[in-house]
Amino acid sequence: MAEQLVVTLAIVFVSAGVLSLIANHFELSPIPFYIIAGLVAGRFETVTQGEIITLAQWGIAFLVFVFAIRIDFGDLESVLRDAEVAAFTQLIVVAPIAFAVGYAFGELFGFDQQIRNAVYFSAAVVLSSSLVGGVVLGSEIRENLVHGRLASSVHFFDDLIAIALLLILSTEVVTADAIAAQIGYGVLFVVAGLVLYRHGFPILVRLADGDGELVLVGAISILITFIAAAEYVGLSIVVGAFAAGVAIRSDGTQALEVQNGIDSITDFFVAIFFVTVGALVALPSAQVLLIAVTLTALVLVLNPLVHVLSFIYEGYDARTAFLAGSSLNQVSEFALIIAIQGLLMEPQTIAPAMFDAIILAAAATMLLTFLGRRIENRVYETVVTRLFRGQRTRKVDDRSSVADLSDHIVVVGYGRIGRRVVEQLEERDHPYVVLENDPVLWDELDAECRNYVLGDAVSTYPWSKAQISDAALICSTVDHRPVSETILELSTDADIICRSESAEDAGELLEAGATHVAVPNVLAGEQLIGIVDALAAGKTDPETLEREQREYFQALERYGFATRDERV
Repeated sequence: MAEQLVVTLAIVFVSAGVLSLIANHFELSPIPFYIIAGLVAGRFETVTQGEIITLAQWGIAFLVFVFAIRIDFGDLESVLRDAEVAAFTQLIVVAPIAFAVGYAFGELFGFDQQIRNAVYFSAAVVLSSSLVGGVVLGSEIRENLVHGRLASSVHFFDDLIAIALLLILSTEVVTADAIAAQIGYGVLFVVAGLVLYRHGFPILVRLADGDGELVLVGAISILITFIAAAEYVGLSIVVGAFAAGVAIRSDGTQALEVQNGIDSITDFFVAIFFVTVGALVALPSAQVLLIAVTLTALVLVLNPLVHVLSFIYEGYDARTAFLAGSSLNQVSEFALIIAIQGLLMEPQTIAPAMFDAIILAAAATMLLTFLGRRIENRVYETVVTRLFRGQRTRKVDDRSSVADLSDHIVVVGYGRIGRRVVEQLEERDHPYVVLENDPVLWDELDAECRNYVLGDAVSTYPWSKAQISDAALICSTVDHRPVSETILELSTDADIICRSESAEDAGELLEAGATHVAVPNVLAGEQLIGIVDALAAGKTDPETLEREQREYFQALERYGFATRDERV
């Protein structure tokens, strides 16, 4: 068995390696190529379904662990209510429709356990993939854009629903006592994770005394312990992995070593997961194809439509609602685990045709999600803007405060750099307005800024709210290419300062009309040269330099940016 698993791993990674090189050559995401690699690897006779399912379980368990680590409860709180509304709306509207369709397939094809198979089908339709969504929205989440936060909150909600379903469906005989016992174990695991998050992990960090490797080993030990405990009480290892991820702090510098260490091996498990998804795809029969096509249509059309309408009802602008909803249109990895659990139970509780259809739909929706990213702006411009023409958003109006301004400066982004710019403008008593998209910063904007607009800088209305036609300067501190391109396309006579991470992009922005483009790496190099020159010329001394830098970092800590390192 061990030798066969090694052979399977070799085939999996050779296939993934070759196709990822092709993806890298064309500067494409490797994820679709991993799925294609799985389709290739699954055709080898030595690669059995049992081995692939084992790899899939471990790959999903580790990735769920990583997702749970990255959950920031404080950040989610700002949009969780709106996300709950969207998630509950989807649950109320989509789940019954999906269940009815799944039950009809059971009747049509004569499945043994029609209700269970209808639940498996419904779970595949309703639950969205936090893993795929996290990859697709990686930059949006890092930049704290509101549609990234909304999608992350829905993913979190879906994952909680999925864990509850996993606990219920893992019972061989569905009775009240059996379900209560399973849910009790699940709640106990999550509570244990929260206790460790609150008290245990900080103790581990103190005992490690700055040794990052010890902290990482401790975190992996927590993961293995929770997985072993889940196995012992008869729960899915994914439940144990999720609880272990909750136990690891992600909201401070103490977790930095853990995240750096885990990030270095995450790609390994990402490859395993997506390759196994492709490898589990079997040549579909007409029966499987009909179920898979119906499932895919519900996931790609019905789910995003319900989410978009829910977000718009909550007051978000059409673009934010569309971008958030369009990232929630793939079958969840939890739906795969639920289906695998049904396949492994004795006797099997999921029909083989339903299992194959869910796998096929998962591979198809994940591939289409990445392909859809290339045309989502075109879809938004040609379809969504026509449906919601002339809309003004309640969220922007309710969360903004702007006086009558002229010859003012629009500061885009209230991160570390944006705050410093605002401080200088306050000292000079120059009129300004801050345009920020992160709802987590709303209270700080209200307390610290004279004028602010909380809205998406890529949308039109927030710029009107910021009175862009009367502005003298736009200073963008955000390194997000769509934001920079939107600013350069504005109808304004204001000078424009942008930010870019590369000299190549900076050159393109300058050609497009930017007055100045800040490149942090270049500026940091110039600052370092200036410090060396000042020390060499005797204009400063090491003690003064150290004191000034300590004061600077203390100011960052007061603002919270010593830990929120992405908000720059």
